Amino acid sequence: MAFFETLVTLFLVIIILIIFARGVIIVQPYEQGLQIRLGSYIGRMNPGFRWVIPLITQVVKIDLRTLVMDVPSQEVITKDNSPTNVDAIVYIRVIDPEKAYFEVANYRMATVALAQTTLRGIIGDMELDEVLYNRESINTKLRDILDRETDQWGVKVERVEIKEVDPVGAVKQAMTEQTAAERERRAAILRADGEKRSAILKAEGLKKSMILEAEGERQSKILKAEGERLSQILRA
Repeated sequence: MAFFETLVTLFLVIIILIIFARGVIIVQPYEQGLQIRLGSYIGRMNPGFRWVIPLITQVVKIDLRTLVMDVPSQEVITKDNSPTNVDAIVYIRVIDPEKAYFEVANYRMATVALAQTTLRGIIGDMELDEVLYNRESINTKLRDILDRETDQWGVKVERVEIKEVDPVGAVKQAMTEQTAAERERRAAILRADGEKRSAILKAEGLKKSMILEAEGERQSKILKAEGERLSQILRA
């Protein structure tokens, strides 16, 4: 009988320890805990070792660090009807944990989806050349729009970077041919410029040669005349 009571006591102690252990919560320095008890929001839980009433209390941990999220590549039609694949990277940070959890089901997925639709709208209002050479302005405009829209979710959009702008099919081929033609034009200009400089240098060399030759002949005549004059003086 005593042995049975000991087993029961030991079992109860183990159960109590397990229940107590389930109430232990460790919040990391970069996290903020949200305490929910029986469907009611209790309040924030700061980093460190914490204990809550087990079984009836839920703790949601929100990461407060800057998160890097990839916006998948998507085909966008520009203002001049040029299909282009565009992708981006978005840097976000949660500044209001309550809004990030209670106002939106998944703030990361929602931010990426919003970035995709906003990027389509921005690129659709620009011509392909503008997209290729004005990435910085696109980044700034996209960041401002996203930051304004995600504020209701307690999310701060810190930075947006367009990773790649890749024209599709015939557009890309046409751009490649245009680039090749431009390179050929520049090469022809450089060749013509080189030939022009060569001709100028050759003409200048010939001119200097003729001048030196004429100067030599003049000096020769002067010396010859001077010699004849001295010879006449000596004979006299």
